[in-house]
Amino acid sequence: MIAEQIAEEVTLRQYELQPELRQRFGPSGIARTRQDSLYHLRYLAQSVSLESPLLFINYIIWLKVLLMQYKITAEDLRINLELMKDAISIKVEPPDRELILSYLDMGMYHMRGEESVPSFLQPDQPYFREAEQYLGLLLDGERRQAAEFIMKLYDDGMPVQDIYLHIFQQSQYEIGRLWQLGQITVAQEHYCTACTQSIISQLYPRWIEAQSGRKRLVAVGVGEELHEIGLRMLTDFFEMKGWNTFYLGSNMPADSLIRYLKEQPADLLAVSVTMTFHVSEVVRMIQVIRGHAELDGLKIMVGGMPFNIDRDLWKKVGADGYAPDAGSALEIAAQLVPGTWSQKN
Repeated sequence: MIAEQIAEEVTLRQYELQPELRQRFGPSGIARTRQDSLYHLRYLAQSVSLESPLLFINYIIWLKVLLMQYKITAEDLRINLELMKDAISIKVEPPDRELILSYLDMGMYHMRGEESVPSFLQPDQPYFREAEQYLGLLLDGERRQAAEFIMKLYDDGMPVQDIYLHIFQQSQYEIGRLWQLGQITVAQEHYCTACTQSIISQLYPRWIEAQSGRKRLVAVGVGEELHEIGLRMLTDFFEMKGWNTFYLGSNMPADSLIRYLKEQPADLLAVSVTMTFHVSEVVRMIQVIRGHAELDGLKIMVGGMPFNIDRDLWKKVGADGYAPDAGSALEIAAQLVPGTWSQKN
């Protein structure tokens, strides 16, 4: 594939221009640079195919901060992208070439600024102190204390929706920021996420009520995505409002999903994606669903980071709606599915 060819050429040329990289990154440096270059190209290609320069711009800004913890400087990244421009100029024919280069230029332009990454926990937010305390317990490895803290908040009267949105969601965002800055390890990030998932499971029996005659929500992720906590929170929010929910996980083949939806008809399908280069899978999934007349009445709502970056992206993938978080998903569902109670009711 042309992407692999470009990534290989960019890597070799970068090591020719910067021979000191061999000493800085050791024997595995070349393979890592090649993989990183291919990763950049995948984001670039997806942004172009979706006509969304915002996706690539956001990726480059995020990447610049992330790479600092691996001792990869902004200058290293700039050289890599400049070499990518040269390779694309040679290997890609017009008019695609000009469009791709324009997206690459936009990303490189925004890379020049000094980008700060502010904390997701701010004093003016609801339950700021509680979220801060919860996060501190997770980072200290105090899983049991963190669970007891949440249960006490619930028992003292904090609405479970507020616990999800202002404690769980905001702390997860902050954990991601700390990892990006290199202030916590991948292991810590996974531990904190696993703890929150466990606490959500412990909290579940306290609020769930048996109901019948409800609307049906099916929730799926796409690709081999590991970040499923947001989608699980969404299904819980719908359960709280009387929906019957079915979480099918990620990486489900389209034909299996179609079979399930025909056998178990749903009112709403929620599709979540975290990584930009998986958005094309959402496009294919929706196209396949739309091709089955039996599923004409099914409404499709999408969410996840790429859709939060580009708020018009949901229209481009063929969805019926988009929600930035679990709370607003209920509002969108009320608009899409007749007879649905929104969060305001």
